[in-house]
Amino acid sequence: MFTRLFRIATVAIGSLALAACGINSVPTAEENAKAKWADVQAAFQERANLIPNLQEITMASAEQERETLQGVIEARASATRPEIQLSGDDLNDPAKMAAFAQAQNQLGGALARLMVTVEQYPELRSQENFGRFMTQIEGQENRIRVAIRDYNEAVRQYNTTIRTFPDIIGAKVIHGAEPMVPYEAVTAGAEVAPTLDMRSDN
Repeated sequence: MFTRLFRIATVAIGSLALAACGINSVPTAEENAKAKWADVQAAFQERANLIPNLQEITMASAEQERETLQGVIEARASATRPEIQLSGDDLNDPAKMAAFAQAQNQLGGALARLMVTVEQYPELRSQENFGRFMTQIEGQENRIRVAIRDYNEAVRQYNTTIRTFPDIIGAKVIHGAEPMVPYEAVTAGAEVAPTLDMRSDN
């Protein structure tokens, strides 16, 4: 009788110990992913903050150039709308993540079209203000790429944690954890930093 009770107690204690593994590891992984997402949003916001500098450049440009530059400004306005921004609690919502990615990729596409315009109009490329702007944008695109990579890795670790034994016990029973959504570019290559040759051929 004592042996049987001892075995039952051992199993119960062992089960509690296994469940306890998820008590700390699940929220730790979740908070790490949320922190990495904050870095992603900050990187996109820093890119958006550079774009108002285009206003000055636009005023000194030809009509066709102004249309391209205006497209970037309009895409920036769309990408920074309050309703498009995500909180840490939205990271398990694929629809919200897709909407955010779509808006950011529209801005990235507008910037890519701007670069094509620059190649066609050396006089715009040679402007000091524009050259400084493009250098800043290229650096920011690199920071965005790194932030996305780090976020996706944190999401992978979190999703693995809540799906593997023994953490899955605490994830489901205690935390009610749901998988997070990694950031995916809506169009292939949209997360890759653009490049631009700022050397004038003239």
